[in-house]
This record gives sequence, C-alpha cells and structure tokens, in this order.
Amino acid sequence: MEKPRQSWAGLWNMSFGFFGIQIGFALQNANMSRIFQSLGESLDNLTALWVAAPLTGLLVQPIIGHYSDRTWGPLGRRRPYFLGGALCAGTALVVMPQVPALWFAAMMLWVLDASLNVSMEPFRAFVGDILGKDQHTAGYAIQTAFIGAGAVVGSVFPFVLDHFGVANTGGAHGIPDTVRYSFWFGGVALVAGVLWTVVTTKEYSPDQMRAFEGERDEAGAATLRQLATRSPATAIVWIIAGMGSAMLVKTFDLKKEIYLLGGIMAAYGIASITAIRLARAGRDNNLLSHIVGDFSSMPDVMTRLALVQFYSWSALFIMWIYTTPVVAQYSFGSADPLSASYNQAGNWVGILFAVYNGVAALAALFVLPPLARAIGRVRTHAVCLLCGAAGYASFLVIRDPQLLLLAEVGIGIAWASVLAMPYAILASSLPQHKLGIYMGLFNIFIVVPQLLVATVMGSVLKAFFPTAPIWTMAVAAAVMTIAGLSMLRVREPAA
Repeated sequence: MEKPRQSWAGLWNMSFGFFGIQIGFALQNANMSRIFQSLGESLDNLTALWVAAPLTGLLVQPIIGHYSDRTWGPLGRRRPYFLGGALCAGTALVVMPQVPALWFAAMMLWVLDASLNVSMEPFRAFVGDILGKDQHTAGYAIQTAFIGAGAVVGSVFPFVLDHFGVANTGGAHGIPDTVRYSFWFGGVALVAGVLWTVVTTKEYSPDQMRAFEGERDEAGAATLRQLATRSPATAIVWIIAGMGSAMLVKTFDLKKEIYLLGGIMAAYGIASITAIRLARAGRDNNLLSHIVGDFSSMPDVMTRLALVQFYSWSALFIMWIYTTPVVAQYSFGSADPLSASYNQAGNWVGILFAVYNGVAALAALFVLPPLARAIGRVRTHAVCLLCGAAGYASFLVIRDPQLLLLAEVGIGIAWASVLAMPYAILASSLPQHKLGIYMGLFNIFIVVPQLLVATVMGSVLKAFFPTAPIWTMAVAAAVMTIAGLSMLRVREPAA
C-alpha cells in the first residue's frame, strides 16, 4: 500500500509544532551566552557552560528515537513525546531568566535542552511516518520553513521589546527585562505550537504502518546477531583513546572540559563491550544492544551523511557561541558584557539570527525544492553549504553591523539545507519501522561536533587568540567548506 498524499493543510499541521519548538531554541541560542556573561562568566569559559546542551542531546535523542519506534497509545506513536517535552521546555523557559546564580542557569540550560530534544527528535521521524517518498522533500521543506519562522520570532523578540521601551540593561541578577519577557513569551508559544500539531494530526496505527511497509524483514534480529559476532577490540580502542585524551589535558595544560570528551569516548567503549556481551548471552530485548547494534551497522548513505553533519554542525555551533562577543567587540566596540554597547550588540545579534532564519524559511519553500528537482538533493546540499562558508568568511572583513546582514543571507541558505536535505535523503533511504532510532542516531553527528567545539574551541581560543574571537569565524568558514565538499561523496537516492 502507498501512503495517501497529504494536502498543504496536512503538511502545515504536522510541522506547525516545530514553529514553537524553534522559538525556544532561538531564544536559547541567541541569549544564553548573554545570560551567562551577565551572571559573571568570562568569555573563554562560555563553551564549558554550553556543554550541557549537546551532551543532553547525545544521551536523549537515541533513547527517545528507540522508544518512539515502539510506542503506541491514545495519542499515537510520536505525539506523546512532542507534548511531554514541550510542557517541560515551556516551564524551563519561564524559570530561566529568573535564575539567581550561574550554576542555576547552567542547570536550567540542561533541563531546557533535554526537553527540547524530547520534543524535536520524534518530529523528524513523524514526517517520514506520515508521508510517502514522493513528498519527503516537500515535507521537510515545510518543516524547515516553520523552523526558520519560529527562529525569526524568537531571535527578534528582545530587539522589538527594546524598541518599545522595555529595559535592555540591568534587571533581575543583571539579566535585562527584554530577555526575561522574551523567554516567558517563548514558553507559552512553544506549548501552544506543539498542541496545535497534537490536536490537528492523526498517526497511522501499527497495523497500517505494517501494511504500508509490507512484511518486515528480520533486520533487528540480524543486527543483534551481527553485534554478537563483533570483536571487542574496537571498543577497547575507544576506551584507550578516552584515557589518552585525559592525559593530554595534564601534559599540555588544556582546558578541563576535554576530560568530558575523553569520558564520552571511554563510556562508548564500555557501552559497546557491555552490549556485545548482552547480545552473546541472547538478551536481545535491551535498549543498549539495540542502540549500539544499530549505530555500528548504519546504512552507507547514513554513514556518509554523518560526516557532512559533523562538519556543518561544528561550524554552526561556533557561530551560536561566538557571534555575540564577535559582533560586540568588532562592530560595536565593546567587550564588556555589562556595558550598554554590548547589550545593543546582543540585540543586533538577535536581528542577524532572525535574518538568517528568515532567509532559511524562504529558501526552504522557494529555492530548495526546485533546485533539488533540477540538480538533485545531494548537489543542492553541497551548493548551499558552500554559501554558508562564504557567509562565515565575510565576518573577517565586514565591520559595519548593517552590512553583516549580507553574511546572514549565505548562512540562511546553508541553514535551510542543513535542516531539510539530509533528512529528506535519509527518509527516502532508511527502513520506515526503524526511522525513529536512525533519526536519533543520526543526530549524534549533530551533538558530537558541538561537544567537540565546546570542549576544544575554548582551549584554541585561549592559546592562540585570547582577545581576538573573530578568528573563530575563520574556523567556521573552513569547516563548512569541508562539509560542502564531503557532500559530493554521498549518492543520490533513487526517486
């Protein structure tokens, strides 16, 4: 059986929840460095505090993907996760701007990001569940348009409040009222957007999904049998690499956050050994073996796309952390987070982020679909990533804050493609009954580069350009260029 084609109203409803989720993400991305610095944190320690966000995604997304493939209840398969995550994230957004201390802000960032990940991850699989392959590009393009629109609203809100006279300096614990009111608005908007999708959409039942997919093969059992035959040698290498990373911290006096990176590598090695033993013992109904087995036997297209994701999200995370201090220092002439100029720069960064998200929304609707039909999804993604690299590189020469809007055009085109093309390619190439777990595992390659940036970039900044954060944008441009070139190794999926 073929899945029925969805109307534009159906495409709209199934992705509208992402509008609310992205308002929350945009407020987090554009304002958390500002909140941390307002509470007294220094520039070179920002990455350590941002570690909470990617680490949470690393832990949460594969687990949610695994269980959402196996969930069915009154709300369906994916919708319980949308709603539960949205309620928790909305609460965290309301609490965040009232935090009394830096440690509390870091803890709330952890809660916020975990909740946003619980809501977000099943949305990717949800589109693949509902749509046939011929609508995957359109479905993810609509989802990207809502992501861009939500990010515009979240990014621009502090600027708009400032324009209408709301205090943009001081406030409770040094956090401006513009930021506080924006976070409260974001919490309400997030819950309302997700509720719209929950109420207006209907998921296919397990029997219907089996009819659409045909008879399932024994891929799950085969994956576990393959895991049982694996040697633990690779896992031991991961453990040794993790221990070696820890030794480098002492040897070269690197930032202590690299201990976390080493710990993750060692933890993966230990988890792999445990999963192999469980598979050999015939204990096939456990979360760990399924996740490790699926990760180690990813389809070839997913492996190649994972490398592209690694590079492109490394560049994006550099941008989210360092755009505010870069714009403040080089375009507004202030590195003091308590100064009026710095806070003006913070509001302008919200406008810059709104522009690239607005460009992304328009590109998703009017550029990506026709370009993908003309040259294919693979080449479309490569071209868009190179546009993003040009946008990052322009920060090295542009000092006028108004002209920085031109840089955001290239970044917006890349952002649209990052949010749409890889998922459209995957949804057309992966087994549908494992779409949740594979989407969750694919997002590891969004999370790992963020962890790498969060643990390594601070050391690089401190060692080579402690007072010149502009060079972080040069790194972002180089990494995004590598992402675009790596995309050429990916095969175009069959129509």
